[in-house]
Amino acid sequence: MPDHANSAAVPPTIAAALERADASWRPHLIAGLDAMMRATPAYLPDLANDHYLPTAGRLFAAFALPLPAVRYVLVGEGPYPREESATGVCFMDGAVGPLWSDTGLSKPVNRATSLRNFMKMLLVADGQLSPDDTGGAALAPVAKAAEANGAIRTLAELQDNLLGHGFLLLNAALVFRKHVPPVQEARAWVPFQRAVFAALAARADKPTLVLWGKIAEQLNKVPETAGLPQIHAEHPYNLSFIRHAGMQQLFGPMHLLRRS
Repeated sequence: MPDHANSAAVPPTIAAALERADASWRPHLIAGLDAMMRATPAYLPDLANDHYLPTAGRLFAAFALPLPAVRYVLVGEGPYPREESATGVCFMDGAVGPLWSDTGLSKPVNRATSLRNFMKMLLVADGQLSPDDTGGAALAPVAKAAEANGAIRTLAELQDNLLGHGFLLLNAALVFRKHVPPVQEARAWVPFQRAVFAALAARADKPTLVLWGKIAEQLNKVPETAGLPQIHAEHPYNLSFIRHAGMQQLFGPMHLLRRS
């Protein structure tokens, strides 16, 4: 595989963002970027001259988790459409700090619909909420008991727990731009994602692919994912996600809302 120095065709600002990725990933990510340049030569140069999220060189932040540590690949649609929220890590809203308030979930969590539903699903899986009653009144006593029950307090702790269980938190489209439809953006990143999944599929211990939503599910059509165990669900911005039995079975035993 080519190394960083030989990726001259990739725009320098895009290539520089690879510094956020663990060294174990970089040859594979460079191969993916080179594949993008061959498939759509204008895409990355145009992107480099455009405004996109995430900012601050966080394009490949998800790959800070070393390749050998990956046990699951959680794939969402794309970055949050707000600069303070888009971190380069799937589903982790940078605008959210505390998870709880005196009356239930914190206001930032409640505004982040997908995160709110994910937390409710975790609480249902943990037996702390009834799937028939996940509203504010039911959440208030859960929030009050959180500290005594050893619950995590911040989104950063939730991210740490996910990483500790080996989750690569990946988006189908690594960027968000207001003027580009997410489906179109994700399509351009397919050659890159194929290189990512080729690296994962080459391992003897195959990671499980967790696909959320229709855009992410398109990745089950690429050859490199064919040999990976897969679990599909609707995107967490749907209320039905809270009741998804497969998600409860997967995440429940991990107790992600408890301090590790």
